[in-house]
Amino acid sequence: MEETAFTEPQAGPPVLLQNSEHRDLLDIVDKLRSTGIGRFIDLPQIIICGDQSSGKSSTLEAISGMSFPTKDTLCTRFATELILRRSTTVGVKVCIIPSPERSEIEKEEIGKFSVALKDLDIGHVIESAKAVMGVNGTEKVFSSDILRVEISGPEQPHLTLVDLPGLFSAANKDQSDEDAKMVESLVMSYMEKPRSVICAVVSAKNEFALQSVTRLARKVDPNGQRTLGLITKPDTLDEGSESEQYYVHLAQNKDVTFRLGWHVLKNRDFNSRNATTAERDRSEANFFSRGVWTSLAPSQRGKDALLVRLGAILRNLILQQLPSVLEDVEIEAKQCQDTLDKLGVGRETLADQRRYLLNIGQRFYNLIKAIVDGVYTDPFLSDVTAQGVYERRLRAVVQNALSDFSEEMYSEGHSQTIVENTSPDKPREISRDDYIDEVQILMRKSRGRELPGTFNPLVVEELFSKQCKPWRALIYKLVGRIFEAAFSAVSVTLKHITDIHTAEKLLTRIINPSFDGLKNELNTKVDEILDPHLCGHPTTYNHYLIDTVQKVQAERRTAALEKRLSAYFNDSGAFHKHGIEYYHVNIKSLVQMLSDHTEVNMDKFSCSLATDMMEAYYKVARKTVVDEVSVLAIERCLLQKLPELISAHIICDMDDDEIQHIASENQDSAQERARATTKLGILESGLIELKRVNKYHVAGNQLLRDRSAFHFLEKTSTQSALKGKEETPSLQECESPNLCSPSRAISEQERD
Repeated sequence: MEETAFTEPQAGPPVLLQNSEHRDLLDIVDKLRSTGIGRFIDLPQIIICGDQSSGKSSTLEAISGMSFPTKDTLCTRFATELILRRSTTVGVKVCIIPSPERSEIEKEEIGKFSVALKDLDIGHVIESAKAVMGVNGTEKVFSSDILRVEISGPEQPHLTLVDLPGLFSAANKDQSDEDAKMVESLVMSYMEKPRSVICAVVSAKNEFALQSVTRLARKVDPNGQRTLGLITKPDTLDEGSESEQYYVHLAQNKDVTFRLGWHVLKNRDFNSRNATTAERDRSEANFFSRGVWTSLAPSQRGKDALLVRLGAILRNLILQQLPSVLEDVEIEAKQCQDTLDKLGVGRETLADQRRYLLNIGQRFYNLIKAIVDGVYTDPFLSDVTAQGVYERRLRAVVQNALSDFSEEMYSEGHSQTIVENTSPDKPREISRDDYIDEVQILMRKSRGRELPGTFNPLVVEELFSKQCKPWRALIYKLVGRIFEAAFSAVSVTLKHITDIHTAEKLLTRIINPSFDGLKNELNTKVDEILDPHLCGHPTTYNHYLIDTVQKVQAERRTAALEKRLSAYFNDSGAFHKHGIEYYHVNIKSLVQMLSDHTEVNMDKFSCSLATDMMEAYYKVARKTVVDEVSVLAIERCLLQKLPELISAHIICDMDDDEIQHIASENQDSAQERARATTKLGILESGLIELKRVNKYHVAGNQLLRDRSAFHFLEKTSTQSALKGKEETPSLQECESPNLCSPSRAISEQERD
């Protein structure tokens, strides 16, 4: 999380960011929290957490002026949301925000609790709230409900805090080991939220190493990016003691380092428990005006400086997190709307159910048609980097599969590779001479009435049938791959446009039987394409066949002639004259040499011709089969029929019982619709408030724009800590000069 900016108090009254915009900013976030949006979206907040008896309650007393219970009973048995607002009149409003784990009846009953007071004595109100929550100290010691306390008055700052129950590890008669686990789990659930600033309260009265709050804070925030340490009860330390020096060292951010630093606060002790707020403040000021605590910057000690730091931290935290909060709410709202679109309206009557299926069928057609046509503009298909999106793009999957199939047919579709010279590492290769010998044996066994030098046409058929033997396995492998891809795309699309229960019934009653029919039809078409090649006589009228045979034979004759002429001229000798090479040529001997190498074995000649014909026909047939499987089988028998799987005529032909079985709504769907509707209402109201507060983000950016001083601080603080300097510069001292200038003052009108 980016560091927050806050002002450093100067001498005299604290300079607080307490204008009307500041109040409106906090009020809007508090309103969001009161609506329950925090159940779905993390909101910016400051949480007060610490061990039991660490001084949390006394800290809240000092901040608010209200008397909180100081023993670890009552309000510290549950989270307390403390909302402080400046007003001309004093008032207190107390209510309870029920836990999401509560039943609807319990939520309604607890939600009725609301008390308004005109003074700051809320002890009896908290006792009543505890009873409403069911916290009785025996069967239920802690609650996951939230007590919401709104305090207004002329001396109150604009600030919102969340006080959490105190951590403990040792059980006693009032709290068990299970209670300790529950409290730690509750505190951790708040700490883990990335938009929570952790105010970790540490008591100087106890050994630091024995207090678990900083250990937990560093567990979720290992670099101390969003933690502010607060040391309480410094007056319990003996002057000049090692313990006092340790806590001063800690407050200077030289031991456990937090980027928000540390603060020191003097609490009321037992003898001064009845002192007024003014008396408490004078006592604190007197304590920090002497001794080792004067080595701390004024912005690091006392109640007034703490209010300044907390107020600025919260304000800037809200401004910084506003865009991401708005984005999260929009995403959650979109997901809720998608859920409601899947579920549709309530489906109690048969007409509602049939209408719902017709709507599903139309949406299914539109989306599957786009998938088959390769139009990926729908959000369901648009982000190809997202997990599972490529598999939804069926056209892309099919095109890639067919390209792979074509390559595989080229490289793996033949039983033998006929070459002039074989390689030992390629067992499927056979030399042309050896293959012609095999053909000659086959021709002898297939001899009919053909004249010498010719061959029985059935030989080509038999040679081709043997050569294309791998085709069937390769083609059915392709068909299976594309069929599974199509079924997967249809299934995930169906689950996208409707609820899971309806989708499963549609798959069982309509999609699965339809795919069985498509599979049979597809297999029939594949067999229809293959049978003429695997079982019939080779037939083609493609001139490519003759062209290929002539080309191959011409190449072979040219190579043979080159070889013989080269040998002839090497044997005849040559002489050179004026750099020119001359040969003596005997025309008669040259003609004799060429005629001697003419094939006189007519059977071998016919075998060679049959081999050439088979290879040429294989190339023609392979290309034909690849195209026919792609177009006639995959495209016509599968892909083009997918959009019509849930067509209107299919739904209209269903009887009433089948419509009810598929589209009737179960209790889970009704409850899911109710939850989604409630959640969407909360999120949409939150969106309205967030778009209102966005204007403050624009203004707030001006305050946060120049972060160079902050980067300087980070570097300086690290160097100072390493060198062991006496005092580390505070983050406030290096913040924007507009916020920290001693000359800056806020008018009474602005403060109010």
